[in-house]
Amino acid sequence: MTGTFHIGFLLYPELTQLDMTGPAQVLARMPGAKLHFVWKDMAPIRDDCGLTFLPTATFEDCPQLDMICVPGGYGTAAVMQDETALAWLRKQAGSARFVTSVCTGSLVLAAAGLMTGYRAGCHWAWRDLLAGFGAIPVAERVVEDRDRISGGGVTAGIDFAFRIVEKLHGRDVAEMIQLALEYDPAPLGGGTPETARKSILDMTRAAMTARGFDLRRTEISSLASAR
Repeated sequence: MTGTFHIGFLLYPELTQLDMTGPAQVLARMPGAKLHFVWKDMAPIRDDCGLTFLPTATFEDCPQLDMICVPGGYGTAAVMQDETALAWLRKQAGSARFVTSVCTGSLVLAAAGLMTGYRAGCHWAWRDLLAGFGAIPVAERVVEDRDRISGGGVTAGIDFAFRIVEKLHGRDVAEMIQLALEYDPAPLGGGTPETARKSILDMTRAAMTARGFDLRRTEISSLASAR
C-alpha cells in the first residue's frame, strides 16, 4: 500500500480514552497513516476519567476516511442518539475501506445501521445488546466480517490495531511496531467472564452497577426496542 491512509477516530464526551489511544498509538506508527480525531466542533472533549482531548477536525472539514474507528465509553448511549454523529458515520462508511470499533463503539455503529447482519465484538457486559440492532454478537477479542472489524473491551483495541497493520503491511511491519512499543502482555489471568473467579466477576458486576451500569444497559436496550 502506498500513499496516505486516513484514519478517523470519533471523539465524543465520556468516551473511554484507552479505546481510542490504544489503537491510535499503534496505528500512528503504521506507514502512511494520518490520524484524525473528529467531532462536531473543535471544543475540548472530556473523557470518562477526566482527561480532555482536542479534536483535529470537525464533521464538516474531515476528509474522506480510509478507516473509521469508534471507541466506546460511558457516553455511548448519548452518541447513539446523536443523529448528527450517526449521519456522519453513515456518510463516511459509504467510501471507507474499513469501518471499525473498539468496546461499546460497535453499539454506536449498530445504532447507525452499519452493523446490521455483521458479526461484531463488544465489551462482554454489553455484547448481547448488539442483537437488538441487527448485529451478530461474537465473544472474540477481535472480530472481522468483511470490511467491519471490531475489538472487544478496552484493551482489545491494541490487538485490533495490530490486525489492521498486518492486513495492510504484513506481519513483519506489525511485529516491528509491537517490538518498538514493547507490547508483550503477561496478564494475571481472569480477564474475561469465562476465566475470572466467580467472586471477582460478582464484585466487578457490583462495581459496574454502582457506576450506573444497569441504567445505561436499560437506556441502550430501550434504544434497540424503539428501533
